Amino acid sequence: MRYLARAADGDPLLGDDDGVVPLPAAAPEHASVRDALPAAAAGALPSVDDATADRTPREQHALGAFLDDPGKLFGIGLNYVEHAGDLSEDAPEEPASFFKPKTAATGPGGPIRLPPESISERVTAEAELAVVIGRTCRNVDVDESRGDSSANQNAPRSGDVEDADDVIAGFAPVIDMTAEDVLQRNPRFLTRSKSFDTFLVLGPYLAVPEAGTDLSETTVRTVVDGETVAENVVGNMEFPPRELVAFHSDVMTLEPGDVISTGTPGAGVIEPGSHVRAAVEGIGAVAADVVR
Repeated sequence: MRYLARAADGDPLLGDDDGVVPLPAAAPEHASVRDALPAAAAGALPSVDDATADRTPREQHALGAFLDDPGKLFGIGLNYVEHAGDLSEDAPEEPASFFKPKTAATGPGGPIRLPPESISERVTAEAELAVVIGRTCRNVDVDESRGDSSANQNAPRSGDVEDADDVIAGFAPVIDMTAEDVLQRNPRFLTRSKSFDTFLVLGPYLAVPEAGTDLSETTVRTVVDGETVAENVVGNMEFPPRELVAFHSDVMTLEPGDVISTGTPGAGVIEPGSHVRAAVEGIGAVAADVVR
């Protein structure tokens, strides 16, 4: 597994399980993590062993969000059957997607800033696995060996159909927030309930696995104040990451830096002073404190 990251001062890093190096020391052509996303999608990131600098331990670095300028920010609702049941809702037959603004994004540590109680008295936090787009694409397939999925089998296809693996740069843990009482007043208030500043915490690392890596047994955990309040495995998603990429590429052009948060196994209520952590097995974790 290789990783792309940004130091707190913005310098890009390339790493593996043994440590990190400055990204330009391994790939001088890439001045930023965003620059390296197409190479990550193409499986063309260099080895950390080839860098002109020595590795340093990852824990020695203060890190910001893996992207400081993300593109489109998608959220997916009710993507785990159990979570839909917890909310007394039926799992949708197609991905239930929505947008969050760039101003909602923040980095590791946050803080997550709750809105005034006059606006919302109940905010929840949700751990999610995010998939990050590395190449501009349209009408991609889920997997060349599997053919079209149920989510996109009726969509028009171009003559040169790419596999979703060819356009995914990598995966990252994120924390998504919802002003739940706002949403409960009216489901059309979804955008408002999801869009407060700091309501999306992006992880410190973009994990870049080998193409075709099976994530079905990967566990996603929502942890609040040290207690796991919800967990599930990616294989229990209604629409796995590759299907979500294919589905949305049939709707619009996807571009490097677009982030699709793939849904949560469940949420926990947060208050000022809470500490929230999203832990994605084999991918990484991100945590943030909560203030008002």
